[in-house]
Amino acid sequence: MGYTLGMPWKETCVMNERAIMIGEYLSGDYSVAELARRRGLSRKTVHKWIERYQADPEEGLGDWSRAPHEHPNAISEELEREILAWKAQRPLWGAPKIHSKLLARPDCPAESTVSNVLKRHGLTRRVRRRHRATPNAGPLGDLRGPNEVWGVDFKGWFRLGNGRRCDPLTISDAYSRYLLCCQGICGFTGTRTVRPLFEATFREYGLPVAIRSDNGTPFASVGLGGLSRLSVWWLQLGIQLQRIDPGHPEQNGRHERFHRTLKEAVLQPPQPNLQRQQAAFDRFCREYNEERPHEALNQHPPSCVYVPSGRDYPARLAQPEYPDAWPKRSVRSNGEIKWCGTKLYLSEALIGQWVGLAPVGNGIWDVYFMSQRLGRLNERRGRIVPIRNNNP
Repeated sequence: MGYTLGMPWKETCVMNERAIMIGEYLSGDYSVAELARRRGLSRKTVHKWIERYQADPEEGLGDWSRAPHEHPNAISEELEREILAWKAQRPLWGAPKIHSKLLARPDCPAESTVSNVLKRHGLTRRVRRRHRATPNAGPLGDLRGPNEVWGVDFKGWFRLGNGRRCDPLTISDAYSRYLLCCQGICGFTGTRTVRPLFEATFREYGLPVAIRSDNGTPFASVGLGGLSRLSVWWLQLGIQLQRIDPGHPEQNGRHERFHRTLKEAVLQPPQPNLQRQQAAFDRFCREYNEERPHEALNQHPPSCVYVPSGRDYPARLAQPEYPDAWPKRSVRSNGEIKWCGTKLYLSEALIGQWVGLAPVGNGIWDVYFMSQRLGRLNERRGRIVPIRNNNP
């Protein structure tokens, strides 16, 4: 096969062309300048391939990687070990949280570099994107500080290792995400059980402006105003009630998202008994509040943002006060009041409490307990119509 002067190498058989050129050089029939003219190459290129062949006859004619031997953005082995150590200590933390713990280092890498280290060691997981309803910001959208709204709920129940059902009660501050209470309950979850837990939380952290909950017991009821004995107590403490719409847990989305973190951290698998499960809850609370960076807090833990409320838990409950022009009625032992000779049922949650009736006109009255409007009394019909949406 002959060659035309100045013909470039065929890209489809580069290795063969290099081998032929080296063969011609070794034959002694051609000088470097002649080989360069025959191949349409520079003499520098011909010298390069001759030198590579002489250095490594088997692999020297192959293409070498153009990647630099030392990448300017490569991290040190020490830093990589520290990233892996953080991941070993906190398996549920991703690159953003681990990166926030490295910011004090002068050689702190980019967050993407931390992510690449975790990927290279098989320590990341592919998160399946969930399609969710758009959250209702409501009063949570413009919070100005801690203790404006506390979220409360029961984390979905689960079985302990001994087979007993456990219902964790959780309370968190919506602004700072600070976890105020995480208490496992085995057995009755009514007011008699949860009120002491709220009382201990109020004594330690003070009172919030409002509490946001779902419409389940013991936070609410199907009675007038949705009041339960627990929520009546909250109102007596001067706490506003915020209830999400039925079937819309996303309206308490910050608290619901926390529950997923709680499940991943301490419920896979559950502990053998309540005592050991509560110890796991307590450890989680300390880490969640004091160590775990939160994206919404600029990768600071909640303890950097939260401060206790300035409203202390009172020694005595406030008594209802209503304008002088409002008629007042005491709720009897059967949950009824007497109005113009007629007995009207309100709620057993209000037994022993005083309610006030605000005049609307033409025999129409709005019924209040404390600041909460419960319903509208129509004298002609002789009944009280509930108020469906009573959020402030």
